[in-house]
Amino acid sequence: MTTTAKTTASKPRNSGDIQHWDIDTDVAIIGFGGAGAAAAIEAADAGAKVTIFELASASGGSTALSSAEIYMGGNGGTPVQKACGYHDDTENMVNYLKACFGNQADDNKIRDYCENSLNHYQWLTGLGVPFKMSELKERAIMALTDDCLLFTGNEKAYPFTEHATPVPRGHNLEVEGDNGGPLLMKILTEAVQSRHVEVHYDSRALTLISNDKGEVEGIVVRIDQQEKTVRARKGVILCAGGFCMNEAMVRKYAPTFDRGLIPIGNPGDTGSGILMGMGVGAGTTNMHECFVSLPYYPPASLTFGILINDKAQRFINEDCYHGRVGYNALMAQRNAQRIYFITDVEGYGDYEKMSYLGAQVAGTGDSVVELEQELELPVGSLQHTVSEYNAGASEGKDPLFHKAAAWLRPLTPPYVALDCTLGRGPFYPFFTLGGLDTLASGEVLNPDGDVIPGLYAAGRTTAGIPRTAAGYASGMSVGDVTYFGRRAGISAAQK
Repeated sequence: MTTTAKTTASKPRNSGDIQHWDIDTDVAIIGFGGAGAAAAIEAADAGAKVTIFELASASGGSTALSSAEIYMGGNGGTPVQKACGYHDDTENMVNYLKACFGNQADDNKIRDYCENSLNHYQWLTGLGVPFKMSELKERAIMALTDDCLLFTGNEKAYPFTEHATPVPRGHNLEVEGDNGGPLLMKILTEAVQSRHVEVHYDSRALTLISNDKGEVEGIVVRIDQQEKTVRARKGVILCAGGFCMNEAMVRKYAPTFDRGLIPIGNPGDTGSGILMGMGVGAGTTNMHECFVSLPYYPPASLTFGILINDKAQRFINEDCYHGRVGYNALMAQRNAQRIYFITDVEGYGDYEKMSYLGAQVAGTGDSVVELEQELELPVGSLQHTVSEYNAGASEGKDPLFHKAAAWLRPLTPPYVALDCTLGRGPFYPFFTLGGLDTLASGEVLNPDGDVIPGLYAAGRTTAGIPRTAAGYASGMSVGDVTYFGRRAGISAAQK
């Protein structure tokens, strides 16, 4: 009795063993989210026959689940930036992104992205993506109005202000509510359909097919419970998402984030594309990093408060982006049993009416002493921290953490403490930021830095522009996946 070996992502097939190709195409794309859609559009426009294989029953991926702010700028500014009175020099944008990710940054991708960001804006609007020539001035995680431009990262927060002039680059689609992702994917999907790209839904990519030279020639997919071989004459583009839904991979590659965080993404974010690439010798990079957030605003008024650990010590300037704060809060909990957000009644404001945080009130007090006792903090610790903070705030200064003067004012009684400890109620979402090592052109590299012929990747299957939550800004992922999806599609089609 003979048994057929199970097809697994990490064990590619040899094309010499393929007796019959079930599907023949120029470019095979795995995944129909933002990256896959952008790749398909560009590959088709370059004259290639394109086929998409999507695990789900419809297009969308994680892009459709997002707010779809798109991080764009440089080149003097997009039309929206200019209409709102901003000039955005390309080097200013480059400097900011380098400051965001430090020695983890891919300098080549950053420069490629920034220098062509205006072109990307024009490509999107050419497809019908709508942007309103207006700015949302308030501090917000997302624009729930149809206004376009907003600060979506740490542009106005220390230490980033030491490296670049603050300019808003988050471009929200002209749609009210948290509906940017569905609208963007609707437009991209229609653009794919208008180019007569063949799409197979409910199809699971299983493994790559390569020859004896290590060149990728196709892929094995499962459609209607049957394995099909797909020949891709020009190349395979992996746009299969990240691995936040794969607990074993998170535990192995990003153990810092294997702590009960809430994965955000789509069910297909299982790392299959990464594993398929690794199976044919692809290298990976930044696999240890994830985006994580502590979405403590709205209400924006909470920014006037302070975050402390169980020794009543601050650890971050609270005017940072919620991802940077979430990252630092997670790191702080390595040596702390509790994390609290200390505010006053004015700062607490509309928290109970408009908040994503989910943190419960851990204590209240008509004095700092009373709150300190209720939280069981070391005697005198909170008194010292609040006293020092208030003394600086009254002068518009924050000597320890350099919170911007716009968010400084003394905290006054009565006081409120929100329990921001992981596992005690607050919302800590995460997704992965590591993946296959690629060139800006989308070509996948082996560990020696050599191109694997016929293999391309984009989106969260790769490590793109965003490399750590400590420097993340909303819109970086959607901007990254659509832009580098385009680059991969062009590269594959021109092979």
